[in-house]
Amino acid sequence: MAEVGIIVGSDSDLPKLKGCFQTLDDFGISYDVKAYSAHRTPHLVAEWIKLMESAGAKVFIAAAGGAAHLPGVVASHTVLPVIGIPIETQLSGGLDSLLSIVQMPSGIPVATVATGKAGATNAALLAVSILATANAAYQEKLRNYRNTMQKTIIEKNETLSKQGLYEYIKSLEAKK
Repeated sequence: MAEVGIIVGSDSDLPKLKGCFQTLDDFGISYDVKAYSAHRTPHLVAEWIKLMESAGAKVFIAAAGGAAHLPGVVASHTVLPVIGIPIETQLSGGLDSLLSIVQMPSGIPVATVATGKAGATNAALLAVSILATANAAYQEKLRNYRNTMQKTIIEKNETLSKQGLYEYIKSLEAKK
């Protein structure tokens, strides 16, 4: 049983969600992925949502670019939480996608994250947070995740203090 249903408007969006997939994998959360179009295959979107709900899914993540109707269409077919990931576009770097997803009409909410890599990862983390409301193990994993982030930042600042600003910048540039 997949706890999270992930849907993209096109298979070309899949590489952009790598951080989402990796984060869910890291947390041990099961998911199912489909590439269906809100406009070209709306009946398949609706059928898949019903199938996922009956199989026990708790959260949906929907990624789309441009007109970006897919998250809203998903939300119109379920009462479960839907997280929208705006895909970056050539037109405006994803601002068009972001505005399309975030401007849902009253009554059909879609939680919306940023465009780009941070948005894909944050969509997964938001799904984990939602699942954690009923799962103590996920709560503990989230606490550990955040503690690890905090330790990493503290360690980087210690290294910065030891190396000095310019040496630290050189070490960052060498990692690129």
